[in-house]
Amino acid sequence: MDREPSERADVCVVGAGPAGALVASRLASDGYDVVVLEAGPRFEFDEREARMERAIRPGDEGSVWEMGGERDEFSASGEQYYPLNVARVKGVGGSTLHWQGMVMRLHPTDFEGGHDNDDPAWPVGYDDLRPYYADAERALGVAGDADNPFAPPRDGPYPLPGFPPSYSDSLFAEACERLGIATHSVPNARNSEAYDGRGPCVGYGTCQPVCPSGAKYDASVHIEDAEDEGARVVDRAPVQRLETDRDGRVEAAVYATPDGREHRQTAREFVVAAGGVETPRLLLLSRSQRHRDGLANESGLVGHYFMEHLFAGAGGTLDRRTRQNHVGFITSECHQFYDDPGQAVGRGDGETVLERTDEALSPIKLEFLNYAGPSPVELALGGEEWGDALLSDLREAYGNSIAMGGLVGQPPRKANRVTLDPSTTDDHGNPVPDIRWSWGERTKRSLARANELQHAVLDELGVDISWTVGPGNTGPAYHHMGTTRMGVDPDESVVNPQLRTHDVSNLSVASSSVFVTAGSMNPTLTIAALALKCADHVRERL
Repeated sequence: MDREPSERADVCVVGAGPAGALVASRLASDGYDVVVLEAGPRFEFDEREARMERAIRPGDEGSVWEMGGERDEFSASGEQYYPLNVARVKGVGGSTLHWQGMVMRLHPTDFEGGHDNDDPAWPVGYDDLRPYYADAERALGVAGDADNPFAPPRDGPYPLPGFPPSYSDSLFAEACERLGIATHSVPNARNSEAYDGRGPCVGYGTCQPVCPSGAKYDASVHIEDAEDEGARVVDRAPVQRLETDRDGRVEAAVYATPDGREHRQTAREFVVAAGGVETPRLLLLSRSQRHRDGLANESGLVGHYFMEHLFAGAGGTLDRRTRQNHVGFITSECHQFYDDPGQAVGRGDGETVLERTDEALSPIKLEFLNYAGPSPVELALGGEEWGDALLSDLREAYGNSIAMGGLVGQPPRKANRVTLDPSTTDDHGNPVPDIRWSWGERTKRSLARANELQHAVLDELGVDISWTVGPGNTGPAYHHMGTTRMGVDPDESVVNPQLRTHDVSNLSVASSSVFVTAGSMNPTLTIAALALKCADHVRERL
């Protein structure tokens, strides 16, 4: 394709993931001249089935979405190792190419600094984002049912009907009811019926890492919409730095092309939508004589307050079939312990199963997994039997596994940060991102509490618990947040409530990097809502 720069555009968007795609689509549909620069390639849709086969074929160690190598080098020098490349995608569509597709709204208490812990408040509230949440649900095609008594208020139904609960969900529901624990459906950005030109989910069950049918939303949908409205999308064009003029405004995004050349894309407004790691990295790489510590970094906070969601889980086997490997996505959850994670659990006869705790905890989101235990392929490869004996072993071992999961959010800690590692460079000679990550005591307490809740449910169900992922052996959900936080005080934040950087008048950030707190809900719907809000504010300035 032609990767030469366009004549001066109205808007240059850096990144073609969900945030960048929605910004580009909305502004292009308003008639503005939009250019999107994406570091990775454009993946052809008709290759998805082959990518699925690569993902499930034993012994294929290659990345399904071509991550790795010098281009994607990183460092992780923090107290806890951060495996950055495990779950990110550089390419048109970004992380939504392999995401699970769960889309919940944050709770009002997330914005207010509630939950009886020390989380700060956001400079915007739930009511500010409420209309954008609705717009985002329509844009992504969210399937859901209004049966969650703990969900924040909404103004109408989901665009699509929700998915029915799985068979294993019904097993959990019986045990939870005896414990006074509510179960409810999960909103998913996948079609339960035909929507927006895409067919309904057909049950491949390989949602992570690839949906071959296109029923699960990915951001290439809005990239194509933006192109239909006249936007120009340049792939394999990693932005090296942003250059400013004598007035301190961004004048051009300097990007590289596969032929080894650099180009300058000029525009009136710039939106960085490169995620919670690459966004601060780009700002730090854009240092100059005028911006010695990086662009938009007068506060010194670019890269600081890196946050994640930590996984808590437990599982084992039942003496009956659970069919928990038959669905590729989660259909039921419990948000009862989100706003009050320390509440007690007991049976209807008054017996207390889990005492109340008043310790400061993060919100806890409990998940009833629809995938648990080893796959039959894994069992067959690891077994020593053949033929009918192997089939008998598989029937005996497969299908009885059952598990719960959950997410716990980290509080914002200034020491957790993304910075540059000049000792390691990428394929263009730039310092790679260095993730300095630690967990903190509140996170560990919250993980332990999540495990206690999970064990209570599994014990009630009669599960022979064989594994637990908790405070000492957990890992990230790969939700990068907080590295260009939003606020009204330029000394304490990087962007203002309109998502424009405090220091640079024509530079905005549309990303989870602007999150002030992490909550414990999957962040993509909030990313989408903020991206639509960002687009509206950019339009006001054009």
